[in-house]
Amino acid sequence: MNSGRLIGIVSSVIGFGIAAIAGLWLAVQVRSGDLSAGGMLLGALLVFLPVALLIGFGIFMYIKGSQEAGRETSMQKQRQLVDIVKSRGQIKVHDLAIELGSSVDEVKNLIHQLVGLQVFSGYINWDKGILYSSEASQLRDLHECKNCGAQIELAGKGVVACQYCGTEYFLT
Repeated sequence: MNSGRLIGIVSSVIGFGIAAIAGLWLAVQVRSGDLSAGGMLLGALLVFLPVALLIGFGIFMYIKGSQEAGRETSMQKQRQLVDIVKSRGQIKVHDLAIELGSSVDEVKNLIHQLVGLQVFSGYINWDKGILYSSEASQLRDLHECKNCGAQIELAGKGVVACQYCGTEYFLT
């Protein structure tokens, strides 16, 4: 568990604990006659502010910690994807999705994120569903598709695509 979520949980538990203890103490004091109803109301209001701050801070930290954990998970999957493709040279997108514990759409998004970050160089044939790792120097001089032999064209920043078969080549 990451530290933001842990701090959030602890802060909220402390806040609820203080509220419970203060509530019980105030109730006992009123019942024994040592404290009037007005005094109990004033005591409850004085306890409410720090308790509300503690619980609010706890909820904020828990949400921030959850967001941070999500980003860490995405970065771990990106690193794992790059390692798998570089070590094997080629892999089916469906197999990659299974290894990453993700959907095929999430794998496609991860690939495009890595291309945007200029971390991944290679190409993918979406029709066959195979992702290939390749050196950028080999792809920069590429003028025809390795899959079908048709002419390829620039399709976006760092992406060259075959208009005939749909194979995409990623450059760094």
